[in-house]
Amino acid sequence: MALWTLFGLRSGKATTEWPLKGETDGQTHVLGMPRYNPAQCLDGCKECAEVCPTHAIDAKDDVIQIDYGRCVVCQLCTEACPAGAMEPSNDWAFGVRGRADLYWSEEGGSSTAQPRSGRSAFRRSLHIRHVDAGSCNGCESELQGLNNPFYNLHRFGIFFTPSPRFADLLLVTGPVTRPMLEPLRATYAAMPEPRWVMAVGTCAVSGGIAGGTYACGNGLDGVLPVDLYLPGCPPNPAAIIEALLMFLDRAPQRVKGGRIGG
Repeated sequence: MALWTLFGLRSGKATTEWPLKGETDGQTHVLGMPRYNPAQCLDGCKECAEVCPTHAIDAKDDVIQIDYGRCVVCQLCTEACPAGAMEPSNDWAFGVRGRADLYWSEEGGSSTAQPRSGRSAFRRSLHIRHVDAGSCNGCESELQGLNNPFYNLHRFGIFFTPSPRFADLLLVTGPVTRPMLEPLRATYAAMPEPRWVMAVGTCAVSGGIAGGTYACGNGLDGVLPVDLYLPGCPPNPAAIIEALLMFLDRAPQRVKGGRIGG
């Protein structure tokens, strides 16, 4: 018997039962999106907006506006805020169906984005074609973690495929660089109907750090119709799994109006 086989038999099952039985998701103590507490915000203070590298925070007319679709989770705003209005949190699962739900609002409220029809056939099995549209490989590193023994993505009936002709969902990372624009569109065109698109990582959602430069666009909006947005730099494997289950209607959307619920 091979040594690795013996080791596996002695170690037992390594796969977490999360999210089915609420066991560990592997992200304990991982910092997520900064949490905004407007009641603690000082009048006229713009320090969080001034240090934000992607303009996720804007202080227009002395009113703080936050776009979590631009956030790279650098935590600079939480370090710069003198009053604790921006504080660290463990809110790492920020998948949404509509881009508007990534904008913080005073009311929070309900999501107005409705999933497109025709997804019922994918609720038990989903095939994904991944395209790196100029990523730094941070998101790719997290995607690789999906198939490790701990997360074991296949247990959900979700698989990656090398061919767009067998794919249901196009998963895109990166800000969509100029050289990748046409290959990305060609991949989407090769997919059979119905087809879906998921933007993974802040770069794919809004362009991230490199967005809007001579070499990069501002993410997928305006390039392809996006059905699912998952910001983060990078989003961790558990966040990706939760977003995929949300797409399959096997998990609720927890983020509404820029706030994460239970």
